[in-house]
Amino acid sequence: MMTDTAAAPTAGQSRVRTLARAMVLGTATLGLAACGGGDDRPAADLAAAQISTIGVNSYLWRASLETVSFAPLLQADSAGGVLVTDWYTNPSNPGERVKLTVSILDQDLRADALRVAASRQVAQGGTWVDAPVQAATVQKLEDIILTKARELRRQAVG
Repeated sequence: MMTDTAAAPTAGQSRVRTLARAMVLGTATLGLAACGGGDDRPAADLAAAQISTIGVNSYLWRASLETVSFAPLLQADSAGGVLVTDWYTNPSNPGERVKLTVSILDQDLRADALRVAASRQVAQGGTWVDAPVQAATVQKLEDIILTKARELRRQAVG
C-alpha cells in the first residue's frame, strides 16, 4: 500500500503560513512607507532640473551627433565623450569608405576640447585597403562641429 507524502497541510500549518505571509507583507509595507511621503523631501528647483548625466560639453556633444548622423553609430558614450561611427560609403563614390571617431575632451566649449580622427579605405581588387586622410578633412569636420556647437549655445542663451 502506497502513502501520499504530499498531504494537505493541517489547519495549524495553514495558520502558520498565513501568519508568516502577513508578517512579510506588513514588514514590506512599513519599509516602503518609510521611503516616501512626509515633508522631508527636498524642494525641486531650477538648478536641479538642469542637472544632466552627460560628462562633457552638451553643445559639443549634440553638434557632434548631428554632424556624424549621416553614418551609422557603433558607439555613443556621453559620459566619456566618445562617438564612433561604422564604415560609411557615399553612394556616389562606392569605392571609398570612411570611419570617424569624435572625442570631446572637456566640459568647456573650446576648440581644444574636440578631437576628430578619421580612417579612410579604398576598394582595390575586391578588398578594402587603408588610404591616407587629408588633414584638411579632419580640420573641416572639427570646424563644422564647433560652429554648430556655438550656434546651439547662442540659441539656448539668447
